[in-house]
Amino acid sequence: MQKQGRDYTYERERALAEGIKEVASELRLIDAVDFVAFIRTEQFANIGNLVSSSTELYFKPDTIKFGFSGDIDLQWGGTPSISLDMEFHHMRVNVYFRILLEALRAGVEIDYITFDGGSADPDDNTRHLIEAIANARLAPLRSDQASRCSTDAAH
Repeated sequence: MQKQGRDYTYERERALAEGIKEVASELRLIDAVDFVAFIRTEQFANIGNLVSSSTELYFKPDTIKFGFSGDIDLQWGGTPSISLDMEFHHMRVNVYFRILLEALRAGVEIDYITFDGGSADPDDNTRHLIEAIANARLAPLRSDQASRCSTDAAH
């Protein structure tokens, strides 16, 4: 049975989420009220600075950036949910995605991905994404993390 496009998207989202989980954890340390204020007043440069500060310990400069857009879901009695448009650019891989930050978890959703000079084989492109994420990191993923990403992408 052949994989469908959504299967590749899921594998790629999982690889991206695994690769940037420390960044998501750093962003979740920021008070939600700060994100609310910056998004509501369109102070996107402030969010860009927070994202830069959260990524600089883990990724090479300019590989992960804030996409200057975000959204907030606030409901009475509910927990806040913040989503930020993000970009990943490295090794001719360009990923435009949304990071979702909630009280106890974070997630990613890929909106668009390009592989400049990519392969016709989607599995090759997924492997290239995983390699690009690993190469963009300042500290490589631990061997157990890298093998889990590779294993996940192979399924």
